[in-house]
Amino acid sequence: MAHEPIAAELLGRAEVTPAGAFEAGSTVAFTLTYTAGLHGIDDSGSLKIVSRFASDQTRPQFEDPEGFNYTTVEASNDAVLQVRYDPKGNVRPWDRTLYIKVVRGFLREGDWITVRYGDPRRGSPGMRLQTFCEETFEFRVLVDPIATYGYQPLPVQPTIAIVPGPPERWQAILPTLRRIGEPFRLSIKAEDKWGNPSDKAEARLHLRASRPVAGLPETLDYNAGRFAMVLEGLSAEGEGELEIEMLDGAGALLARSNPLRLVEQAELVSYWGDLHGQSEETIGTNSARDYFAFARDLAFLDATGHQGNDFQITKDFWGTLGELATEFEEPGRFVVLPGYEWSGNTGLGGDRNVYFSSESSVIRRSSHALVEDKSDVESDCATAAELFEALAKDGEDAVCFAHCGGRYADIKLAHDGRFERSVEIHSSWGTFEWLLRDAFEMGYRVGIVSNSDGHKGRPGASYPGASLFGAVGGLTCLFLPELSRAAVFDCLRKRRHFGTTGARLHLDVWARIDGPATLYHEDPELGPAEGCQAETAMMGDIVHLPEGGVTLRIEVLGSAPIERLDVFNGLEHLQTIRPYGADELGNRIRVVWEGAEYRGRFRQVIWDGTATLSGNRILDARPINFFNRDKTLDQVSDSDLRWRALTTGNLGGFDAWLADPYAGTLKLETAPVKCGVPVEEIGLEDETIEAGALGRRVRIFRLPEENPHRRMTVERRIELRPEGDNPLYVRVTQEDGHQAWSSPIYVYR
Repeated sequence: MAHEPIAAELLGRAEVTPAGAFEAGSTVAFTLTYTAGLHGIDDSGSLKIVSRFASDQTRPQFEDPEGFNYTTVEASNDAVLQVRYDPKGNVRPWDRTLYIKVVRGFLREGDWITVRYGDPRRGSPGMRLQTFCEETFEFRVLVDPIATYGYQPLPVQPTIAIVPGPPERWQAILPTLRRIGEPFRLSIKAEDKWGNPSDKAEARLHLRASRPVAGLPETLDYNAGRFAMVLEGLSAEGEGELEIEMLDGAGALLARSNPLRLVEQAELVSYWGDLHGQSEETIGTNSARDYFAFARDLAFLDATGHQGNDFQITKDFWGTLGELATEFEEPGRFVVLPGYEWSGNTGLGGDRNVYFSSESSVIRRSSHALVEDKSDVESDCATAAELFEALAKDGEDAVCFAHCGGRYADIKLAHDGRFERSVEIHSSWGTFEWLLRDAFEMGYRVGIVSNSDGHKGRPGASYPGASLFGAVGGLTCLFLPELSRAAVFDCLRKRRHFGTTGARLHLDVWARIDGPATLYHEDPELGPAEGCQAETAMMGDIVHLPEGGVTLRIEVLGSAPIERLDVFNGLEHLQTIRPYGADELGNRIRVVWEGAEYRGRFRQVIWDGTATLSGNRILDARPINFFNRDKTLDQVSDSDLRWRALTTGNLGGFDAWLADPYAGTLKLETAPVKCGVPVEEIGLEDETIEAGALGRRVRIFRLPEENPHRRMTVERRIELRPEGDNPLYVRVTQEDGHQAWSSPIYVYR
């Protein structure tokens, strides 16, 4: 029998000092004081002070008085308290828990408990706040005054505001493909060191374009108090590439935009989306309204979708999401896809993203685990197979992606190509090329998307901060005739898109077909499909080619210098193509580590280690994909490097410039890999040391001292298999660590 809750006003009260607004990621000492209500707290009663799953603040610790967030807890009446921290000590999303139990004595009304976070009295510098902004960050207090282990939240919770810091880097964002003379925009913002758009930037910006741009001013005053600026209605003539540089008054480069490809004619042009993230109503941060506004106004996305965990979406919130989708939808400006994340356990199929063309669609949850209203529980689908069956039965106009997050999608257990059109192979959780390989092994025809699954309230600009999220959130480039929901949905059905690890680059992959061919958008293996005669095919197309061959044409305009281009036919790696040759190599050595421990939630590989160069000197060293400020690359001496790093299926590493390009031996020591390589043996091709697990390895190779190559145009004749599918796709790797994957063109005999 459930106990009767105590009236909220009798639970007591809590306050935190200092109060007010604090910079994201800053270090502050806080004192939280809980004052007991009418019932006090009985012997063995307890408090929980909880924060959200997404929060990446330093954890309370009780052993090191001089360390970050050394936390002390005292009772005003000297009652003996037991204190511990448990990151999973409460119901999500409020699961990060400081637990305080009265183990000897009790509290009367008016007695208090004082919690000092980052207690400075013995030298602690304070508590490092979470690295992302939140208007109402709660020190959420739950009370069990009767010692029944029945916790109730205080009616008024102590809160602070977490705001952006000063600007550290500027961003200039262009579209990536437009027709000549077609209007476009330049979007500008400054971000603090954690990736939050900063309102503290103030500068006179000098704009310099690589070709004439109508409507682009020479200078621009960017005033403090604003978070972003957008220049609309720009246009350029002449086919080619456009980049815009932003400089300060002294001529120093602040930012270079991504490249914009200008073409005479194009049926489809590119738009950018992050279709997957959550807000505070489920497990994220800030409201759903804030989520959509950030995506549109501060990440400069063209399309987005909200993908809350289904088992936390109430009827009311599902209705609110539909209303917000209608409100923010603005054809030609911004598209919102209604939907949710079907969040079934891995053994039942794992996470799937579900998108609808209409706000009036039915949500079919994996469970009602955190939804109290069970009146629609009969609509639940406990397995992914049941979900696909229900979508078909309901006649829903729906598109699904297979997703790997806390629960990974097992597409070998369940998949339905009528709905599941793509696999998400990159997000804030990491990189998951194995999900694409699963699809190829099963003969599925899927596209490739990348999104953020962001929990920090920054869709489209989702940085990992200081948490165990090991990657920047991804983006999906959508090829559309126009920016509308119908066009986005058609694009997703046809798989006409590519995914990136967050970079905006131009990638065009198409096939020239020799011989009579029939092109399909719907998979003819799944039922009747309408085909047409074709001489070319693009990403996502399915082509029946009884005889003849194909030539793959690839064009890349990178947002940074291009390191390599890999060409694949399904599971077969056909070729690595670099924009430079062996004669351009110099004294720069690149060391890359990559991979994951396994497919599940705790997949991080710890790569902490050292490099020692004997018989030579290191002139300079620079990190690759060190996203977390706590993860660093340090040059200890002219022959020694030390680092702290992790991967979650993605890649990281460093470049080292050597005094002598070919002398000495490079020795690496990490937990997964220990090796030594003579420098003279390091060349254009990778020296690879495999380390088991899930693609866990180290690669060592040589680069030019400076690489100017931002553009690649490649044609390659493809030898097709005599029967079955040829899923033709490419992976682009830039020097800055960003990657992109084209959706495959499926050519079959």
